[in-house]
Amino acid sequence: MGGMVKMGTLVGGSRHTVGLQADGAVVATGDNKFGQCTLEKWRHIVDVAAGNVHRATNTGNAHTVGLKSDGSVIAAGWDKHGQCTVDDWRDISAVAAGWCRTIGLRRDGSVIAIGRNNEGECDTSSWQNIIGIAAGDWHTVGLARTGSVVAIGNNRYKQCAVIDWKNIIAIDAGYLHTVGLQRDGTVIATGQNTDGQCDVADWRSIVAIAVGSKHTVGIQEDGTVVAVGDNRFGQCDVISWRDIVAIAAGCGHTVGLKKDGTLLAIGDNSYGQCDVGAWHNTQMPIV
Repeated sequence: MGGMVKMGTLVGGSRHTVGLQADGAVVATGDNKFGQCTLEKWRHIVDVAAGNVHRATNTGNAHTVGLKSDGSVIAAGWDKHGQCTVDDWRDISAVAAGWCRTIGLRRDGSVIAIGRNNEGECDTSSWQNIIGIAAGDWHTVGLARTGSVVAIGNNRYKQCAVIDWKNIIAIDAGYLHTVGLQRDGTVIATGQNTDGQCDVADWRSIVAIAVGSKHTVGIQEDGTVVAVGDNRFGQCDVISWRDIVAIAAGCGHTVGLKKDGTLLAIGDNSYGQCDVGAWHNTQMPIV
């Protein structure tokens, strides 16, 4: 497995799902209360992110972020904290979205953040040599070129306790937990574990990870999928999935892209966030 970060071809938000198409257009389904799914005019997109929020506090306050091929950024949805005010961003290579904020990875390895900063979750200005970013509800995580990890923000459940992590090639963050994929295909996790969302120590041969509010999902080398954590909506019932090349995890749902281009989704569908069966031409992940 290489050390390149996979771009966001499929992402899950609180109550919506977003897919990046091969032609650079974007599709979305689910709750559109704040226009977070009104993306029909987006073009030349190379990376997408969706704000996620824990269901207990979820009022549909979500946003969607898109990275354009020219390094500029576009956003739609809830903007109470200025999290969609990204029109002046330039030279961005990846984007992430948490609750009330947006994170951008610059091409020079520095990180910019905008939005809610009550717990320092946007204090990323000192970060350097970063190649990957992730956003939980109230904490932000960065993957350094060396394979080490940095994190800032709410640390009540030690979700930012990543200082000892090494040989990491991908990261993701949930409501109150953080997950890292190690170069040898094993997975490490820290933070709140009330639903077993951090019980990944026995995972092997993992090639990609996705983290929902309180569940964690991994793709194995053979295209099968494993999942742990909160399963009240059946979002972890992925044992029968095959030939998966990309996954996304929302607040209470999980989405998988098969190598033939079709999509699977399971879990909470209260707002139609799992209605992805008709999607076609979804972009395959860049490895």
